[in-house]
Amino acid sequence: MTSMAERPITISDTGSPSFEDMLVVLEELYVPAGFMAEIIRGNIVVSPWPKGYYTRVMKLVCSQLEPHLPDCHVIERAPQLFVFPEQQRAYGPDIHAAHEQVYETASNRLEGEALSFVAELTSPSTRVDDLTDKVETYGKAGVPVYLVLDMQEEQAIVFGSPSAQGYEVRLTKPFGEKLDIPAPFNCTLDTAGFTAPTDT
Repeated sequence: MTSMAERPITISDTGSPSFEDMLVVLEELYVPAGFMAEIIRGNIVVSPWPKGYYTRVMKLVCSQLEPHLPDCHVIERAPQLFVFPEQQRAYGPDIHAAHEQVYETASNRLEGEALSFVAELTSPSTRVDDLTDKVETYGKAGVPVYLVLDMQEEQAIVFGSPSAQGYEVRLTKPFGEKLDIPAPFNCTLDTAGFTAPTDT
């Protein structure tokens, strides 16, 4: 059972449903406690929620970036679904920042292109998508900053300067060092304290 929990479950349909159809299925899908669902490359992918110590890491990221948020933007760790219709993707990022008005809706589908910052903490089941599919999607959608915390390799990767071709800036630092976060934040992220507990 443990090995299964580390692998995403992919739900696809041979009938090639539309993106809107997949969003409806996603909304009605029963997802077991401890799992989350996203739309990636035309499939609904159900993945396990992260390990306990990831909460500490997410809190450290939020507390450091919050003073540097653009005006009227908020940074959140609450599960939210951000939709990218042009790229037919729907993600539930670990950390997200956007203008406070983005969250003032009764819909559970939030506008992906309104994001100012996204961070993903990788797990064995999500790492490949976090480092490939999401880099392309967030970059082409114009999300200013995408931070990947590679928890398996213990390194932080930040992408900035989005364009129609994707991100033009990529910086990498091992955990324990400081990483420059590009505009609109223009700050430094101290990655000390991002490593796994020594007793596991």
